[in-house]
Amino acid sequence: MYILNLKIALRNLLRNKTASLINISGLAIGLAACLMLLLYVSYEWNYDKGFKNADRIQQVMFNFYGADKSITATGDQSPNTIAGTLKEEMPEVEHISRILWPVKRLLANGKHSFKVEGRYADPEILKIFDFQALYGNLDHALSDANSIVLTASTAQRLFGRTDVLNKVLRFENQVDLKVTAVIKDLPPNVSYSFDCLNSWKLFEQLNDWVIQPNWHNYSFYTLLILKKGTDIPAFNEKIKSMSRKHAASTTTDSEPFIYPLADLHLYGKFINGKAAGGQIEQLKIFTILALSILIIACINFMNLSTARSQKRAKEVGIKKTIGASRKSLISQFLMESLILTFVSVVIAVVLVELCLPKFNHLLDIELKIAYAHPLNWLGVIALIFFTGILAGSYPAFFLSSFNPIQTLKKTVKLKNSFSLNFRQILVIVQFSLAVILIVATLIIYEQLQYLKNKPLGYQTNALVEMPHEGNLYLKYDLLKERLLSSGTVTAMCHSSGSISQQNSNSTGMEWQGMSEADKKMSVNQIYTGYDFVKTNGLQLLEGRDFKKGLASDSVAVMLSESAIKRMGLANPVGQNVVFQDVKRTIVGVFKDITWGPLTAKEKPMIIAFNQGNSDVITMRLNTEKDLKGNLEMIGRITKEINPDFPIDIRFLDRLVAEKMKNEATLGLLSNLFGGLAIFISCLGLFGLSAFSAEQRTKEIGVRKVLGASVSGIVQLLSVNFVKTVLIALFIAMPLAYLLMKNWLDKFDYHISIGWQVFLITGVSTVMIALLTVSWQAYRAAKSNPVDALKYE
Repeated sequence: MYILNLKIALRNLLRNKTASLINISGLAIGLAACLMLLLYVSYEWNYDKGFKNADRIQQVMFNFYGADKSITATGDQSPNTIAGTLKEEMPEVEHISRILWPVKRLLANGKHSFKVEGRYADPEILKIFDFQALYGNLDHALSDANSIVLTASTAQRLFGRTDVLNKVLRFENQVDLKVTAVIKDLPPNVSYSFDCLNSWKLFEQLNDWVIQPNWHNYSFYTLLILKKGTDIPAFNEKIKSMSRKHAASTTTDSEPFIYPLADLHLYGKFINGKAAGGQIEQLKIFTILALSILIIACINFMNLSTARSQKRAKEVGIKKTIGASRKSLISQFLMESLILTFVSVVIAVVLVELCLPKFNHLLDIELKIAYAHPLNWLGVIALIFFTGILAGSYPAFFLSSFNPIQTLKKTVKLKNSFSLNFRQILVIVQFSLAVILIVATLIIYEQLQYLKNKPLGYQTNALVEMPHEGNLYLKYDLLKERLLSSGTVTAMCHSSGSISQQNSNSTGMEWQGMSEADKKMSVNQIYTGYDFVKTNGLQLLEGRDFKKGLASDSVAVMLSESAIKRMGLANPVGQNVVFQDVKRTIVGVFKDITWGPLTAKEKPMIIAFNQGNSDVITMRLNTEKDLKGNLEMIGRITKEINPDFPIDIRFLDRLVAEKMKNEATLGLLSNLFGGLAIFISCLGLFGLSAFSAEQRTKEIGVRKVLGASVSGIVQLLSVNFVKTVLIALFIAMPLAYLLMKNWLDKFDYHISIGWQVFLITGVSTVMIALLTVSWQAYRAAKSNPVDALKYE
């Protein structure tokens, strides 16, 4: 029976080529869009979950308390003392390691050198993560200060092969290191990625300040694994007073706690010390978007199948007359649906493979379909059955319910039956989803534009930076003099960090008139030398920049507008503050700088004079000269002074754009897949309008014979479809408003939703729907009535 049903199903599909083509193409596009979105969701969902002990790896975090004992902030960085203390005092800890943020490090194999992303870490990091060793023994790979672990691609790049155990390379042009292990490249979706891993002992040897125990410098990351069976809430309770016990402070009050690393990527936002979402919000949006597109595609299938019911009523009547049961008819219709779905899935997979390279390039990720994974095949089979049965269930039960006598007498009343109303409901549901997607896309676009145009407090145009490294420390003045005299740059400064990325903050600043609780005020901090204001284009509200020749400026600071407001200083310039235990004079007040995320409120900021603390050189290019020539000149002069290091010039506007990566991804995907959803909806509407015109051929012929105009017939055939779209607009717009208001409320800085969004959505939706159905209506209206009446 199944073979017979299969044959009948194939014949029916081939006989109705247009309907089959619309159904297959709609389903295939919908499935392809759904698969790509779910691939992205899976990529993000599995962040940090690919390790053997992923469910046991914890990150040490800190809650910071204000004067009123409320939690003012939660951070994922910790002091350099917490790892050793936890290991010594907490028997529940199995392995623990400090690890540094990633920094571009210079590796050299003879004259062959380049920069890679490197981290310092304690040896136990190799027991927390089960990296796959290709060469070497990971148990002791970082025990010696002069050891280094390379990934396979880094080894290949440096030596031209991966079996490079015990080979020696030059690190940062400072020390020679021996390769003690080569590991398999890390997957892209891990938080602690690296190209090379160095011993923490080396970090301490090269940086004296790291050796000193400091409970109040939250600059490092600490990861650990607890022994199996450890009660994590009880463990957190045990360690929460550790900071106060070992380093009580009047300026900082913090409590450590551990948090699953596998959750941190998706649930990295904390409010009052509790996880309150994060990247998971985007994944929810993409999952809903994927399912919405699939539902829209399935609705197309159901609508087109039921629209053809008049044509298939006779077939059902004959089959029932000769003894076919309803069960066998349902089986036949479901078989047709499954065949269509199978073909659509095959086409969808091809579309995904064709689109993935471009998709990966747009998002800067590495998605791929893992064909070798058996679960993926089970997923595809489940998807075929789920989609096939979902899309084919209603047509199967609806068509098989026809009365054979009525069908053979052609007395099946479809126009006033539940089926037509149900089909209209499906169109309304379909376009409601499309309208919500259009509104969401427009609002996300407006929010992105708002963030892009939000004043940063500095000028990114023609602003570049490069690392302060090697000979540039000793010969910074020479570099500045040569670059300025060449006319390549108009201003230049060095600083402790990039102005585009938040990297350091502090507490404990004191000033006249403050309360005891004000010592816990957290401020962002940058150390710099001369010309910081001029180079970065800061807007000074009062006072001046640090000036050469003024010895008093060696202990000078500039404060941000919000810092002055928070401190309650009436005439700040000339007043004194105590910062980092040094009495300093305020020489300037600048307009607030956006240093952290563009969507979050900024802390007060202090810029302190300190020429000895510098990691970045910032330059303002001369815009009257050719950009390429400027960069070549900077590269040539820098290479002459610092020949061992490659030139690494970064544009500030690109660094700022990277801060909006998540929002940009959301905007890109919502535009792309929202457009696909609308296209699929219109494809279904196009098919429905074609069947509607076909079913009313005789009526159109009679009306034309009686003198009906083309415009009148077009209006007659189009008005019902437009009505359903209007109902969808009425239902979807309030829902879209509530959903997007809830999304915007998560940002400190966001737009207000204006009525223009809904006007544009309403007009564009009606226009698209009208254009879609009016073509079929116009064709029907222009047809020869004689042909219609002759065959009807």
